Amino acid sequence: MFFKSSKINEFRLWGLLLTLIGMGLMIFGTSGILLWGQAGKIFAAIFMVIGMISMMGSMAIYFWAGMLSTSAVLLECPECSRPTKMLGKTDRCMFCKTKLTLDPNQATHSPTGEPEPGKV
Repeated sequence: MFFKSSKINEFRLWGLLLTLIGMGLMIFGTSGILLWGQAGKIFAAIFMVIGMISMMGSMAIYFWAGMLSTSAVLLECPECSRPTKMLGKTDRCMFCKTKLTLDPNQATHSPTGEPEPGKV
């Protein structure tokens, strides 16, 4: 995880970035018409198409994150006591960024509060 956030939030972040990049490219392309007049229409069309592809990629990422969110495990964070969604064996809390795991071999302590065997 690159940004140290939950996996679902990270997918949503990339979707938002692609949306903003796509809109920025479309606006930048439109400036070609202002700078070069009729000759700038080709420049504008190219950047409109690239921006539209970026926006469609954003839509695909948002759809994928939504589908992953429906099948995510819902659990209560041990630090902030808020319900959070978890993808895979390890993830982070969506609110306080605490590392969470469902794998007992990677856990730092057992749910009963006793240290794991061999980790005294």
